[in-house]
Amino acid sequence: MKVEELNLPAGVAEVLIADGINELYPPQEKAVPIALSGKNLVVAVPTASGKSLIGYLAATRHVLEKGGKVMYIVPLRALAAEKFDDLKKFEPLGIKVSMSVGDYDEPDKHLRNADVIVATSEKADSLLRHRGEWLSSISLVVADEVHLINDPGRGPTLEVTLAKFRRYNPGIQIIALSATVGNSKELAKWLGAEHISSKWRPVKLKEGVYSDEIVRFTDNTKRKVPHDEDPVWSLIKDSLTGGGQCLVFVNTRKSTESLAAKYSKLMKDFAATAPEESDLKDIDGEVEHTSMARSLKACLKKGIAFHHAGLTNDQRRYVESNFKKGMIKVIIATPTLAAGINLPARRVIIRDVYRFEDGGNVPIPVMEIKQMCGRAGRPRYDTEGEAIVVAKNEDNASFIFDNYLLADSEDIFSKLGQETVLRSHVLSSIATETVGSWKTLMEFLSSTFFAFQSDLAQIEEITKGIITFLEKEGMIAVDGDDYRATFFGQRISDMYIDPLTAVKLRDSLKRYERGMGYFGFLHAVCATPDMRNIYIKRNDGEWLEDTVMKRSKDLLCDIPEDDEYEFFLSEFKTAMTLDEWINETDEEKILDVMGIGPGDLRSKVDLAKWLIYSMREMSNLFNKEAYPPLTDLMKRMEHGVRQELLGLVSLRGIGRVRARSLYSKGFTDVDKISKADLRTLASVIGIGDTMAKRLKEQVGGPMEPSEDPVLEEAVPAEDNASNLRAPSKKKGPKQMTFDSF
Repeated sequence: MKVEELNLPAGVAEVLIADGINELYPPQEKAVPIALSGKNLVVAVPTASGKSLIGYLAATRHVLEKGGKVMYIVPLRALAAEKFDDLKKFEPLGIKVSMSVGDYDEPDKHLRNADVIVATSEKADSLLRHRGEWLSSISLVVADEVHLINDPGRGPTLEVTLAKFRRYNPGIQIIALSATVGNSKELAKWLGAEHISSKWRPVKLKEGVYSDEIVRFTDNTKRKVPHDEDPVWSLIKDSLTGGGQCLVFVNTRKSTESLAAKYSKLMKDFAATAPEESDLKDIDGEVEHTSMARSLKACLKKGIAFHHAGLTNDQRRYVESNFKKGMIKVIIATPTLAAGINLPARRVIIRDVYRFEDGGNVPIPVMEIKQMCGRAGRPRYDTEGEAIVVAKNEDNASFIFDNYLLADSEDIFSKLGQETVLRSHVLSSIATETVGSWKTLMEFLSSTFFAFQSDLAQIEEITKGIITFLEKEGMIAVDGDDYRATFFGQRISDMYIDPLTAVKLRDSLKRYERGMGYFGFLHAVCATPDMRNIYIKRNDGEWLEDTVMKRSKDLLCDIPEDDEYEFFLSEFKTAMTLDEWINETDEEKILDVMGIGPGDLRSKVDLAKWLIYSMREMSNLFNKEAYPPLTDLMKRMEHGVRQELLGLVSLRGIGRVRARSLYSKGFTDVDKISKADLRTLASVIGIGDTMAKRLKEQVGGPMEPSEDPVLEEAVPAEDNASNLRAPSKKKGPKQMTFDSF
């Protein structure tokens, strides 16, 4: 069907044609009329089959013809940015598009002026908790990648968010876009939706297994791929020789890095379009240059990259965008990339169908393998894509054929029925007045996918326990059959933290006394269920226990014994990591000693900043003495600096490295930068002419260089920084050591 034949709002077809979309794919042809009719719809089709366009077209109808408002929900920030860019193409028609993925304690009042809002499921849930009056105008919710309801982490939030929207706006239209799953019809029945399912793809997909130099495909065809170096490289080289690009999926971060480094030495004949040194200078912004960044750059110059959650957001975006441009020919990635942005390749190679979980190797679900396979085949570039799983031997090849390539994806199941995830949603439902009694709470929970799949009685006892907990801890008031959130409970719901996190932070605040150090706050936020703590390595025990003894007086809790002690050490190690960050320890040393990647450090810093903010807000209720030190700690966490640099890092373009460089040369505050000579300022390491001019534009002062510039050396303020040391190089087991505090 040609797009001109559709009954679309004025101008929409022209936008599609300008973007190269002239006719609909078969699944779109079935789904779009239903989506435009206003009916609820579940679309379950393979990756890269044009699901999103169905949601986009329904959004244009709601805004341009119905005067409605649209919430487009995605699971990841990277996907939000991709969908935001897509939807911006309709702005010339008068559609205002906004993206909201950040601060959870902010109602985003500017969104009342937006027609289409792209948000992560967590942010959408947060917006509902803040009860903005504009939410009643939402007439369409598009839930992209809705099969992630199956995910234990983000699934319950998406499920509850959809249930809340349906309760708030009974006439709302829901369009759920899913990969192919076993029970998509069940999902459609839950949503009262029409169901469209298809295995059609715009680019034919051939799936096969590689063993003994032969690829055997599921369509009974074969291809010989001669052995060269190892099976994975053999398949890469074969594809690159034919002008294709490759995505390679392996099961560990370490494997992505080691394979990319290994294969970079073999990329000489395929690196003609690879990024050059000058293209790579901004890959990690103003942060320190870590060994991981250096390794990534070395690979990129050969046209190959690795990709995993340990990279920074900037690094991942650089890899993704340059792969799309064709400058990078090969990405070695962990499976998380398969659920991310649209990043197709001519050939997908899957090395591992097992991963390490819960103390042993477990099979990767069929649905995840299918997601990886679905990245094969670039629309508009390839006539077919190939997804090839590497087998160890013939028996393994038969197992992969039967259990993965010829198998259907598993059913998806709600993960809402666990106290750890349910308590936050029970509190938010009471705080937003979605429910106000046991009866209405049960009515609301009965509208969830969990209740649709299971007997609600399975979570009644859990829910009763949660209500008892919330009342005991002062978050709700129970008056007979009526439930009401207290001010404390309301703030916890608004701040989007686990009620158990709030209890732990509250108890720590009550133990704080004026004059105590900040480390107790760091440990307190790491002792909450919201913080994802760092694993304890074999050689961590000795230095960690020594440091615990030295810093025990700073803690705002008792040190546990027995089974809880190992969890405490993990919390303490994470707190030490944050402590090193705010005391300007070299990032490379932090990563080396703690055994994490740059992206891990950033995510923990961001989460710690949020939890410190939440603790500061709670100090207004439980200990006002803690408010000032928590305010400073929050700023230090954001920038990774000691106290004396807080004024400098408030300037645009100045991070922890440049701020310390300026401070050490006597530019200790904004006033001194304002009075500084331009040439002198530019001579500071890491500043240069361009940044010096930008600084002067921000703070004012003379722009012309003086005749006789003078530099003063500033002595850094004393701090109780731990001066993290890298592991000892002497023989024997690695020992992680810290100087005394």
